[in-house]
Amino acid sequence: MPEYRRILLDGAAVQVTVEGDELVAGDGRRVKAEDARHLPPVVPSKVIAVHLNHRSRVDEFGITLPDTPTYFHKPTSSLNSHQGAVVRPEGCKWLNYEGEVAIVIGRTARNISPAEAGEYIAGYTIANDYGLHDFRDTDAGSMLRVKGSDTLCPLGPGLVTDWDFRGKSLTTYVNGEVVQDGSTDEMQWDMHYLVADIARTITLHPGDVLLSGTPANSRPVRPGDVVDVEVEGLGRLTNHIVTGPTAIRTDVGARPTESEEVLSTALGGDWEFRGIRPPRRD
Repeated sequence: MPEYRRILLDGAAVQVTVEGDELVAGDGRRVKAEDARHLPPVVPSKVIAVHLNHRSRVDEFGITLPDTPTYFHKPTSSLNSHQGAVVRPEGCKWLNYEGEVAIVIGRTARNISPAEAGEYIAGYTIANDYGLHDFRDTDAGSMLRVKGSDTLCPLGPGLVTDWDFRGKSLTTYVNGEVVQDGSTDEMQWDMHYLVADIARTITLHPGDVLLSGTPANSRPVRPGDVVDVEVEGLGRLTNHIVTGPTAIRTDVGARPTESEEVLSTALGGDWEFRGIRPPRRD
């Protein structure tokens, strides 16, 4: 399966192909993959994410899915890359990982059927749909700051074409330990359905990204942690968590909160941990 990446090479953003452990530019320049400075593999005009899709995640929250999926938007300013630093702003505590498969659009799509959707997909990459739940009380409707703050949308390492999404494993690691272990077969709505659903009313352009949902066990991480998301056939996306250089301003806007809604979402649902909290990892 061909894999394409974008890297910073001699000061320019360059698309390269993967050949073994090397990345090869169109003009023949080569760089070791481990030495490359990666960029997001695509440049989308928009990033759209489904709220809940994996049945293990639904079961974890003890809820019932609606008949059709619901979505939120991550601004392109949230984009990050393989090996990039994910910033937890100073004064915030509840930054959660969410390993996912990302769909990348290859042709302009509007008003297509699920049966046609595969023809409009360029390929797939890995995403980590980080959530800054400290702002969940104030942005519960839009999820704007929760999911759209800077650096919270790593994609990569590359765009893989001709990948069959069926029956693929998805595993997230924190500091080398498995924290999420899922499969694309537990998705309620598959990749083709999601593309067709969004394209009914929103035109999808080449490079646009749809995030397809995460399995159970999204939990908080803290500065110093290294988070990997591995998807069978797509590779491994690696990021590390850092503290932001400045605190959240206090002279404007809502403050980070630690309500029951924040805690139960960050720590795994509205059922098991109410009033009985595990030790916090600040």
